Amino acid sequence: MKIYTRTGDTGTTGLIGGSRVKKFDLRLEAYGTVDELNSFLGVVRSLQTDGHADEMLEKIQNKLFVIGAHLATEDSITLIKKHIPVVEADILLLENEMDEMNEQLPELRNFILPGGCQAASFCHVARTVCRRAERLIVGLAEKVEVDPNLIVYMNRLSDYLFVLSRKVSMDQKAAEILWSPDVSE
Repeated sequence: MKIYTRTGDTGTTGLIGGSRVKKFDLRLEAYGTVDELNSFLGVVRSLQTDGHADEMLEKIQNKLFVIGAHLATEDSITLIKKHIPVVEADILLLENEMDEMNEQLPELRNFILPGGCQAASFCHVARTVCRRAERLIVGLAEKVEVDPNLIVYMNRLSDYLFVLSRKVSMDQKAAEILWSPDVSE
């Protein structure tokens, strides 16, 4: 299989189903941002050291591929569209994981600045990319049918990535950087 096809050389790309759209189409922005998020999760996986978190992130990466395929599929392809990319159990899994991590973490009393250690910093980058993907998917849902669970999942995933950043910082003994509203010189 060749990686290059030359079919996108004119600024269009094909959706699953065969239609072609401009590369700046909102649908492409949405699933492209999901793909970007998936790549950052790969970076997080390479930097953090917790085996359970790694397994969880791999599950999330696989789920994001399904979400991307769902977003890349024309509405007319009902066979693929009927395959629901996110079910309530996926959302509950994220919530349960956050609850378990929060039991080990100190109480949160301040905003936290992104940073601490490299793995936690990339968790924050992934979190912000996830938020952007969520915004794009919400915008896409104004134009085409999008499963509401997909939006909830993306919202919960960004929360999960925030909690994971705190857990990774704790595991790697990196201090959390607390936000200080006093910016006087």
